[in-house]
Amino acid sequence: MTAKEYCELVERLDRFQKQLIPTIIIKEDNSPLVSLKESGFDLVFEPSIKKDYKYLVREAIFEKIGWISKILDKENKKLIIRSVWRSFAHQKLLRDRRVKIIEKEHPDKSEKEIIEIVSYFIASEEKSMHSTGGAVDALIYDLKKDCVMDFGNNDGLHLELNKTCYPFHPDITPQVRKNRELLISLFDEEEFVVDPKEYWHFDYGNVIWAIEKGKNMLNMASSKRKQSGNY
Repeated sequence: MTAKEYCELVERLDRFQKQLIPTIIIKEDNSPLVSLKESGFDLVFEPSIKKDYKYLVREAIFEKIGWISKILDKENKKLIIRSVWRSFAHQKLLRDRRVKIIEKEHPDKSEKEIIEIVSYFIASEEKSMHSTGGAVDALIYDLKKDCVMDFGNNDGLHLELNKTCYPFHPDITPQVRKNRELLISLFDEEEFVVDPKEYWHFDYGNVIWAIEKGKNMLNMASSKRKQSGNY
C-alpha cells in the first residue's frame, strides 16, 4: 500500500468515526477519576501546560496503566503519560497555543483555514475524548538508552504533527514501526483502541472505543457530564 492509499484509508476511518459519534448512546457509570501521580506506578509524566495537572483517569483505566507499567518494568522501560483527562479549559489552552503556532507558520491563511488545520489533530473542547476520562496519550522511555524511544516524528517529548503520526504510515522506518507496534500492543492487550491518526492516543470506554469495539452503549461520561466540577 502506498503512503497516499494508506492516508486515504485512515482519513476515511476518521470521517466514519466522526459521523457515528452522534448515534452512540452514552451511559454514565459514575466511576471516579483517580490521579496517576499518586498511583505508585513507575511512570514518567510529561510536563503539562496546565498548572497543578493531576493526570486523572477513570478507575478502570488506572488499573490498566498499572499492568502496562509492570510489563515495561521487565523490559527496562517506563511508560510516559503525556496527557489524560482534560477539562474544557485545558483543551482550549492547547488549541489556543496551537492556533498561535499555525498563525506564525502560515500568516497568509485565513482564520477559518487555521482552525481547520488545528482541528485536524487537536479537537475542540466539546469533541475531545480527553474530556471523558477515557483517553490516554502515551510514549515510552528507554532506561538503557536514557531517552524517549524513537517514534518517527518526535524529538524527545516534542511531536511534529503531520501525516506520519498515522500509526503505520508506510514512510516510517522499520525500527520506528517496531517501536510503535510495542506501544500499541501494550494498550491493545488492555483492550484500548488506538486513534487512527495518532499512534500515541488510546481510548477506553468512551464513544470512539464503543465504535471500534462494536458497542452500542458506553459506561463513561459524556463531555458535558465531565464539566460539572466534581473532579
